[in-house]
Amino acid sequence: MFIGENLANLRIMHGYSRKQLSEMLNITEQAVWQYENGYTSPKMQIVNELKQIFNVKNKYFYTKDMLSKYTQTNNINIMNIAYRSKVLNTISKTQAEAKHIEYLDIFVNDITSNISIPTLKIIKLRDNVIDYLNHTKEDRLTKIEHVAHLARNVLELSEENNDDLIFSIEKSGVFVFEKAIGEEIDAYSLWTLKNRPFIILGNIKKSAVRRNFDIAHELGHLLLHYHLEFANLDRKEHKIIENEANVFAGAFLLPQDKFIRDIKNLKHLTNPDSYLDLKKKWKTSLQVLGYRAAQLGMINSKDHRNFYASLHRKGYLENEPFDKLIPMQKPMKIKTIIDLVSKKGIVNISEMIEDEWKVNIAFFHYMTGIDSSFFSKYIKKIDTKVLQLSKSI
Repeated sequence: MFIGENLANLRIMHGYSRKQLSEMLNITEQAVWQYENGYTSPKMQIVNELKQIFNVKNKYFYTKDMLSKYTQTNNINIMNIAYRSKVLNTISKTQAEAKHIEYLDIFVNDITSNISIPTLKIIKLRDNVIDYLNHTKEDRLTKIEHVAHLARNVLELSEENNDDLIFSIEKSGVFVFEKAIGEEIDAYSLWTLKNRPFIILGNIKKSAVRRNFDIAHELGHLLLHYHLEFANLDRKEHKIIENEANVFAGAFLLPQDKFIRDIKNLKHLTNPDSYLDLKKKWKTSLQVLGYRAAQLGMINSKDHRNFYASLHRKGYLENEPFDKLIPMQKPMKIKTIIDLVSKKGIVNISEMIEDEWKVNIAFFHYMTGIDSSFFSKYIKKIDTKVLQLSKSI
């Protein structure tokens, strides 16, 4: 029997409305509604089209999917998604991302269920931050500066650079993935109600320094705005919260004492080109370097305006020097875990994809942002073993 809920889950995760899906299938919107609600079952021709659209097996639609089997009720709160975006996002977009996190959460559970994971630093850090914010009477900017300093220490980031930024954040317990989110959203983050933190980074090509700011910004949301209902914020409140995450990102990426020491060695503080060596060192943009210098009082507001005007004249607001030379950091944690459980025989990746999840490799690429070739090597490895066994027989 066709399970309509499976179709609804796939449709929502991919961000399609029923009308959009109906147009892709050349059927009525009502027909899609009927399939999803169990009133009618689609003909095999429609099922074949659906499997092509969503990169799943035919049998995906006739047995409970992974969400139906394992999702814990209300583990993902749609209200808690924190976007790095200049615009407030639509409900449909937020529903799609929440559904995507549901799939990822089940996947992480699936791949880590039989391995021991140490107590997460990020949870201890978050709890310390909450306690500090609730019991300190300092002004908000001072609090954010302190939290950024605390985070950098707990995550054991180098005092001299940000070379291991994503590695350190993933090591602390955050699960970082990439996804084609769209041009208006750079990244987003979320705590599940079971205390698993996710950061989703947009995969639209951008510079490494912008990527670094995105991840630091989202770390700021995870620590400063735990379980805040972002979806209920008005535009003014949204702007305030985004600014707090920006301030955190600057303070986190450019630790105060070390950065002040670096700035004191510069001769022309209003000339962006004077900051190029610091850009290579800290792997942050010239805009962020200038903003941080002004925030710390190393340049006054007039000089900062001149600095920004110079950025504009030189065309650096669009493309900065060294943008193409600084390597972009990529999430590696989940790939490392997959390699581990596969090599130790804990999880058969081929069976997990094809028999348990009942999907194609392209589905896993869409869900995790990891190149299909990474998963393909496990399928090929299994096929090679089967071929060698058949020859020996």
